[in-house]
Amino acid sequence: MQADREAIYRVVAAIPRGKVATYGDVAEAVDGPCTARRVGWALRSGSPGLHLSWHRVLAAGGRIALPGESGEEQRFRLRGEGVPFAGKRVRIEQCRHEFTPR
Repeated sequence: MQADREAIYRVVAAIPRGKVATYGDVAEAVDGPCTARRVGWALRSGSPGLHLSWHRVLAAGGRIALPGESGEEQRFRLRGEGVPFAGKRVRIEQCRHEFTPR
């Protein structure tokens, strides 16, 4: 399980500033079996010392899945990076990160 998390963290770290990916995109980019739920779990359980770019990972369709203040923080961070929004959703088609094929 630790190896899974480390692989997820590496993939998330590859998302550049101003770009986003979905939990499913990250799961597909991980080398080995992974699911979108596992990506969410790994991001929630990561220690603050990892300095993950967690805010660049979204639910399907560019939706911010985090509730309350966490969702607001994610929105604030993404806007600070110039990520475009349409209402409350990210315009994912304009800023989706394309991972290098395995």
